[in-house]
Amino acid sequence: MTTTIQQLFNLEGRTALVTGGSRGLGLQMAEALGEAGASVMLTSRKAADLEESAAHLRRSGIKAKWVAGDAGNPEDVKRVVDETMRHFGKIDILINNAGASWAAAAEEHPLEAWDKVMNVNARSLFVFAQAVARASMIPRQSGRIVNIASIAGLGGNPAAMKTIAYNTSKGAAVNFTRALAAEWGAHGITVNAIAPGFFPSKMSQGLLDTWGEENVASRSPLKRLGSEDDLKGAVLLFASDAGKHITGQVLAVDGGTSCVVG
Repeated sequence: MTTTIQQLFNLEGRTALVTGGSRGLGLQMAEALGEAGASVMLTSRKAADLEESAAHLRRSGIKAKWVAGDAGNPEDVKRVVDETMRHFGKIDILINNAGASWAAAAEEHPLEAWDKVMNVNARSLFVFAQAVARASMIPRQSGRIVNIASIAGLGGNPAAMKTIAYNTSKGAAVNFTRALAAEWGAHGITVNAIAPGFFPSKMSQGLLDTWGEENVASRSPLKRLGSEDDLKGAVLLFASDAGKHITGQVLAVDGGTSCVVG
């Protein structure tokens, strides 16, 4: 008999580490994994935000803990992974969601801002993946890694949107996903990426305020922004047995924006 759909999407007994998990898209994905039965460790820089978000998840019946750390600091990454292993004994799922942005014309973009964005958006993907794989996934010969890229990494940019470092880092996330999937498939680890379009969030709020939410939404075929539910299905697919034969793929969740030419 084939496995039932309920069994394929069931995450009971699994542990997920979600970076940038205290708010926005990270918290949305943490909720999805927890609702499917996973225990969740949230991490981001601010302890107060993490404590509030973990309490929110626990009120929904999700087993959730938190540990503060800077995704751009390799020592913090190691400590976060060690703490997750200490609490849960294994890490089955890594959601590489921590992100940073900086708006400036390319000819004026500060080098230190470039380095900050690249460290968080690109280097931290590698540092977290390596630490989690060494601690749990490779020894267990099993794991799911989901990197959060962006449609900004799939092409260029509107001329008015000057985020050269962000776009470059998200393009790196796309090919990092493909390269790591090819290498770590031998360990039973799948590596995929989600490329969100425009979702209301702290990072996107400045752009939405400048352009107007209706104007931004009108650029997508579905004429809407992403909502608080729109990443749940995608992350659950990649994190569960339903996606066990999918690796090295990038799924745009953008209302069709990336399909529009010109």
